[in-house]
Amino acid sequence: MNPKRKRRLIIVLLVIAAAAVAISLTVFALQQNMNYLYSPTEIDAGKAPPHHQFRLGGVVKEHSVVRDGHSLKVQFTVTDRFHDMPVVYTGILPDLFREGQSVIVTGHMDGHHFVGTEVLAKHDETYMPKEVADAIRKAQAAGRADPKHMAHPKGGS
Repeated sequence: MNPKRKRRLIIVLLVIAAAAVAISLTVFALQQNMNYLYSPTEIDAGKAPPHHQFRLGGVVKEHSVVRDGHSLKVQFTVTDRFHDMPVVYTGILPDLFREGQSVIVTGHMDGHHFVGTEVLAKHDETYMPKEVADAIRKAQAAGRADPKHMAHPKGGS
């Protein structure tokens, strides 16, 4: 093998090795930062990692929200209609948070309850901001809107 080919081969092999190392490090870093979503049923079945952060998804159970009057601590229960998971969260809750609403809580297990570090409240596809619903109602009252194209004129969430 002449020296030119040998040098090209070494360079190509070094580039391939560097790319493999970079890809391996990226995959490792992404796996460490992944937060999987588990339902209360999956957590009760032991599928969630015991000492790692993950996301809990479900619906806030009716009549389960208990607020501490002296701090931002809130206790509530997330359910998937089959199993319940008690949650403790300290912080400001999102505006869409309410009983019967879908939530995703990031945190970890502490014994038999979930300690949340972040709460995300979700709304369904029928959600319409109050301002938009009011505008639609006014337009319908004035006869300017075609009701066929205006879904959910009642508004709210």
